[in-house]
Amino acid sequence: MGWSETAAYIFIFMLGLCFGSFLNVVIYRLPLGQSLIAPPSSCPSCGKQLGAVELIPLLGYLLLKGRCRYCEEKISILYPLVELAVGCLFLAVFINFKLTIDAFYYLTLLFILLGTALIDLRHRIVPNNLVGTGLAAGLAFFLISAAARYFSWSGRAILSASFVDSILGAVAGTVIILLIILVSRGGMGAGDMKLMALIGFYVGLRGTAVVLLLGFIFGALVGITFMILGRVSRKDALPFAPYLALASLFQVFWGDRIWEWYINLLS
Repeated sequence: MGWSETAAYIFIFMLGLCFGSFLNVVIYRLPLGQSLIAPPSSCPSCGKQLGAVELIPLLGYLLLKGRCRYCEEKISILYPLVELAVGCLFLAVFINFKLTIDAFYYLTLLFILLGTALIDLRHRIVPNNLVGTGLAAGLAFFLISAAARYFSWSGRAILSASFVDSILGAVAGTVIILLIILVSRGGMGAGDMKLMALIGFYVGLRGTAVVLLLGFIFGALVGITFMILGRVSRKDALPFAPYLALASLFQVFWGDRIWEWYINLLS
């Protein structure tokens, strides 16, 4: 790896940290119905507006040793972890897909899913704003790809995904979760159905099958573990968005291999 490529990846990671800082704002404010722009970020304990040092992604937390400089209350470790996770996510996506529209396409999905998963864990809701933003962004990517084909732009601007396949994936994801809701009589919620429509749109029909399979496996493993530990009972409902988000991560990076393994297992 040359110095120019190394510098590019460092820049991508740092950019991801900045987006992670913004995602923290989304996770905190969106469920409360607050503006994502104003007022400026402040300490959740004392309300003091954060200065330049506190706003430096990841580094600010380390410099302050995890405490507010004004009231000295502990700052949740979740903030730097989210920033670090998004930084690593940016790096992994661009290493895998390079500087192509596919990278931005899948990064948009995973970024929104991370925020949705954390909001669902804390508030047990799947925000319509995030789902709607994801769908609008997905349509915009297909429009850019169509323009790239029409005007013979660089192949990097052409999506590898098929629009028809995306529509089929969204419909399949919606219908399957809807059937589960009807059969289980509330075992899953409408938020899960909308989120699966978003995921299906981005990963297509085959990807939808992989995400649902992995999502139910992850959910079952965690649910059984929690029951063994006495954390939940069989009647307790667990948020499903985190498992769908994790399954989507596997689909984006290893979906083809998982599908081939599954087909070979059946044959």
